[in-house]
Amino acid sequence: MINGIELSSILFPIISVGGLALVFGIILGLSAKKFAVESDPTTDKILNLLPGANCGGCGYPGCSVFAERVAKGQASVRGCPPGGSSAASAIAEQLGVDSIPEFRKVAFIKCNGSNDNIKRNYFYDGPKSCVSASQLATGGNKTCTYSCIGLASCKNACAFGAIKMVDSIAVVIEEKCSACGKCVKVCPKKLIEIIPNNSAVRVLCNSHDKAKAVRENCRAGCFGCSLCQKVCKEGAITVIDNIAHIDYEKCTMCMECVDKCPAKAIKVFG
Repeated sequence: MINGIELSSILFPIISVGGLALVFGIILGLSAKKFAVESDPTTDKILNLLPGANCGGCGYPGCSVFAERVAKGQASVRGCPPGGSSAASAIAEQLGVDSIPEFRKVAFIKCNGSNDNIKRNYFYDGPKSCVSASQLATGGNKTCTYSCIGLASCKNACAFGAIKMVDSIAVVIEEKCSACGKCVKVCPKKLIEIIPNNSAVRVLCNSHDKAKAVRENCRAGCFGCSLCQKVCKEGAITVIDNIAHIDYEKCTMCMECVDKCPAKAIKVFG
């Protein structure tokens, strides 16, 4: 007896709890062994070769799922945008397969609606979200309803700091871009596409308005005159719905379209 308290009344709860903890520990240990999922050594090796960004640029929820798909031959060794050619080569070497060289891809924002080129309907003072602004009756505060709204939703979505805002327009810093595609998903205007970074000739516009409306709303807009399409000997340019589109696989970068474009909407990058 300690200070009038039976020793057994103290020890019994302690022993009981300890015994239960031991029993549950044994059960959990046995369950872990029985239901354990054995990891695939090849998957683990591929996972270790990835940068671990878990950005989703590969099209899968995370690096571990992508590594598993590659190990099973269900995904390309070049499927990790942040890893680029170095990761692709290392994975190909690990698997004993060829890594077909290809140019790195980057995001491209098809708009030149800067403050110097475009007019404004009003000054927007709502939530700092391109989606919120795009839901207004005018589709944003700029007269061109296809233009970059400029509220940095794409910049905020980029985990690599590859987008900056310049004169109310989003601009990609290609050296930092991993082509993960997150900016593509958040842009309500569908202005962003993923292209090969060696594609120097690009159409810097996404307007589908006809000529007069384009010129009234933006000084730098493509008005679908089709001159670029006519001078392209490779058939790399087509004008669809009043806007020029470049097939980067066909483009030889001869610059004929750049010289011929009266709106100067086709630019040379790099």
